[in-house]
Parts: sequence; structure tokens; C-alpha cells
Amino acid sequence: MMVVIVEYRIDRRSGVPAFQQIVQQTKQALRLGVLVPGDRLPTAKEVAATSTVNPNTTLKAYRELEREGLVEPRPGQGTFVRRTLGRPETGTDSPLYAELVAWMSKAAGAGLEQEDVAALVASAMEKQYAAGNVAATGSTTTGSTGAMTTGSTGAMTTRSTGE
Repeated sequence: MMVVIVEYRIDRRSGVPAFQQIVQQTKQALRLGVLVPGDRLPTAKEVAATSTVNPNTTLKAYRELEREGLVEPRPGQGTFVRRTLGRPETGTDSPLYAELVAWMSKAAGAGLEQEDVAALVASAMEKQYAAGNVAATGSTTTGSTGAMTTGSTGAMTTRSTGE
């Protein structure tokens, strides 16, 4: 069985409610393939211990993810991933990811801070995904432009084998 340790990063200064940050970070992990169907999410008590959020905040986030059909609670066992949001192009082993990491390194080397990079990425996403923009493939693209507007959208995860 695969054990995935998810550590949510809650940015209390972002203006985004903590439960929504947990939802966003879980969705990001689902898009990147870090969380896959069958993985167990941390318990509300575990999230409270690592992120200093009230367990009810985590339960509210998990209920939202359940409502969206992404996770399912199993009484006495925990909350498990039901479906993924990932596509092959969005995995951390994709060429696009490698290019993005290289670009981030270049931006950091140029002295840009995390907030500068977030602003650039948000601006580029808005330009690319504005209503009516067409991707190079010729199809209309859609997407969420708010996914990377704060530094708090990334959950820390570790995947290991074990019981």
C-alpha cells in the first residue's frame, strides 16, 4: 500500500480561508499526480497538528472535496482519494514541468522573489487563458487563473511505500 504524507501550508495573511487553502492544495496535488485514487488523506487531527488549524476546518475542506466527487470518507478508515484531476502533461515528470522549474531557477537567479514570480505567472495565465484565447493546438483553452496567485497553494507531499 502507498502511504502519502500531505502537509498543508496555511498562509494566514493571504486572505483566503484556511479550509479553501486545503481544498486548493489538495486539488493541486491531484492535478500533479502526487495524490492518486486510493491514497488516504491525513486525518483532521494530523492536519491540526502540522498546520495549526482547527480540525473542523479540515473536515469542512474534506466535505467540499467530497461534494465535488474527489474524495470519499470511509468510516473508521479515513478519507480517501476517489478520482484524480491530473493529466500526463501536468505531472512533475513532464517536460513542461522541467521547463517551468528551469524558468523558476532563472527567475530566482535574477533576484525575483516569490511574490514577483507569482505576479508574473498570474499575469501570463490571465493573458493566455482570457476568454476566447486559442492555444497553439487550435482549440479553445479554459482553466482557473487563480490557481497560482498566492504562495500558499502548494501542499508539501511525500510518497513512500509501506503499511
